[in-house]
Amino acid sequence: MKLNIRFLFLFLFIACVLLLGFAMTLQTTKHLLPCPLCVAQRMAYWLVGLTALVAFIHHPASPVRRWYAGFIAAFSLTGAAVALHQIWVIRHPTDTGCGISPEEKFLNALPFARWWPGMFEANGDCAKVTWRFLSLNMAEWSLVCFLLILACAVYVFFYKKTSA
Repeated sequence: MKLNIRFLFLFLFIACVLLLGFAMTLQTTKHLLPCPLCVAQRMAYWLVGLTALVAFIHHPASPVRRWYAGFIAAFSLTGAAVALHQIWVIRHPTDTGCGISPEEKFLNALPFARWWPGMFEANGDCAKVTWRFLSLNMAEWSLVCFLLILACAVYVFFYKKTSA
């Protein structure tokens, strides 16, 4: 059975909204401050979600659908790379710092951080792990989610409609 590509785009949008909502819930209930790398991953989820929403609404033909899938793949690869870097920072906290860094200053100077500081203002420490689920920390779960999004984007990119 083949998936309906349009609803796969809707699924990706809803998944990104739920992931961002979960991050905000942890931030407010567990008082976990997002670090610069967390904020960069949030931006990647926003870009994936918005691209998926536009693709769902547009419902394009095959060539344009591949463009949407390519953008989603690029955004998810970027998010995965940031998550991998954060995992490395967590495992090697003395090799690199992530306190008040140029990245934090840059991200906090962006309009997003002023428009919605709760979502996009970076104030946390990248190397500090205070939350785990099934022995994985937030960055590791984020990497898993970005790789699943990438798999969906690759599926959409190579999807060929067969007539029955």
